Amino acid sequence: MNQATSPLLQVQDIGFSYPSKRALDNVSFNLERGAFHALLGPNGAGKSTLFALISRLFKLQDGDILLDGVSLRRSPAAVLGRIGMVFQQSSLDLDLSVAENLHYHAALHGIGRTERKNRIEEELRRVDMLDALDRKVRALNGGHRRRVEIARALLHHPDLLLLDEATVGLDPRARIEINQHVRSLCVQQGVTVLWSTHLIEEIHNDDPVTLLHQSRLLANGSARQLCELAGTDDLVTAFHSLTAKKGAAA
Repeated sequence: MNQATSPLLQVQDIGFSYPSKRALDNVSFNLERGAFHALLGPNGAGKSTLFALISRLFKLQDGDILLDGVSLRRSPAAVLGRIGMVFQQSSLDLDLSVAENLHYHAALHGIGRTERKNRIEEELRRVDMLDALDRKVRALNGGHRRRVEIARALLHHPDLLLLDEATVGLDPRARIEINQHVRSLCVQQGVTVLWSTHLIEEIHNDDPVTLLHQSRLLANGSARQLCELAGTDDLVTAFHSLTAKKGAAA
């Protein structure tokens, strides 16, 4: 298969159980290169567990995840080196400056000091946060901290950017701005994005969408196709219709 036309990420038959709960059950889907791909589902659907598996916070139990055909199970370092991650809970050190947080992260990826400085300035400029370079993270509001986390996740030039409920707790304007910025990364830099959310208004009609519900893959296609599947005109109604049918069947 031609690499340019093959999926960047392949999630293959993923299953994962906690001691008292089946969190994911036989989940499979692909991410196309340079696409903004939404992972949609109500709270508890398994979205965060899937992100923890892709980012290797949790060890794979069933199935495998391939990045450009490279197995996360067999070659985790090779896969993780090409992934950037923004977690739902902020992981910035509040008592360090923005620059100190980003220098530390870049050093972990083996980026030399001069190159680190250039990349930090480049990514902060891209999120309009360069003037906050020397400010303590504690002094930033939630939206600005999230911008810094996105800049940090891009320092090592990943092919895949994972964002787990990245706009939770932010005001509507900050949510829109961050969503728009991440979409621009797909267009301008060819970054592939997996955007986990339960906020349906963050998804556009042509976005590829993977819908999880009760640990299983419920639907996979564009937002428009999910509406057609549910026989509705909007994704909000389609979401409620599809998840209600699944809940009734269960």
